[in-house]
Amino acid sequence: MEKLIQRILALRNPTVVGLDPKLDYIPEPVKQAAFARHGRTLQGAAAAYLEFNQRIIDAVCDIVPAVKPQCAYYEALGWPGMRCLAETIAYAHARGMYVITDGKRNDIGSTMQAYAAAHLGQVEIDGELCTPFGGDALTVNGYLGSDGIKPLLEILQGDAGKGIFVLCKTSNPSADELQDQVLEGGESIYGLMGDLCERWGRQAALDSYGYSQVGAVVGATWPAQLAELRGRLPHTFFLVPGYGAQGGGAKDVAGAFDQNGLGAIVNSSRAVLTAWKKQGVPGEQFAQAARAEALRMREDLLSAIPPMVQP
Repeated sequence: MEKLIQRILALRNPTVVGLDPKLDYIPEPVKQAAFARHGRTLQGAAAAYLEFNQRIIDAVCDIVPAVKPQCAYYEALGWPGMRCLAETIAYAHARGMYVITDGKRNDIGSTMQAYAAAHLGQVEIDGELCTPFGGDALTVNGYLGSDGIKPLLEILQGDAGKGIFVLCKTSNPSADELQDQVLEGGESIYGLMGDLCERWGRQAALDSYGYSQVGAVVGATWPAQLAELRGRLPHTFFLVPGYGAQGGGAKDVAGAFDQNGLGAIVNSSRAVLTAWKKQGVPGEQFAQAARAEALRMREDLLSAIPPMVQP
């Protein structure tokens, strides 16, 4: 996770903006301009998404280290949406941002190899290597066990700049139906998954900050478990959803961070993307409103976590 941590330290900001666009979030002028070019079609919606994303990225790229596009919103628009996803990732990279592709992918064997190549690696086309999406990290579901993680580790072992975030203790209310269940011997399922993240991480590179390329998704809505897992998983970097609209606050996520103010990055999607509505400003000012919310979030988190220092 060295590349991500370096960005966090450079900007003094442990946050990531989730790029989860919906037409309801996008101001009318942006939508109508896209519809004028492409009609009220999948292509028109994708064009609106891309313009919206690019302007959000432009507004926050000098203060926020990373973005996290959620694949589902793009897949819902078919091939135009997937093109929008690829162009959004490329644009974020061009603006110097780290990109976490939120796909929550999982399968085994050649199918998982295909997912891994699509989002983190390359595909060979008649002897030529091509990059399909080119994200820096990918969220994955580890509940098929090592068979679903090995193809990802093969890519990580060949590229220290790549990473994965494995679902561990997720932010949704029903997560406890499975993840909190106690196994024989008193171990919770989320605890076992965390231990697997540490084990899988030992098969990839450990960066100069002490974190492996295998991270974990741990929700802000479970502060006690978040702090427990931080102490238990010293080499596992956390992606923390659930801040803001889902109810998690700065004090809830403080336990995710190590003594150097590192070890986690906290996501906010809806609160940033719809800040213009909450702030009551004209739609034309949506990007400025997003920047203001991103700055507010940064200061909120920095007030609650240990001071951020270079180890």
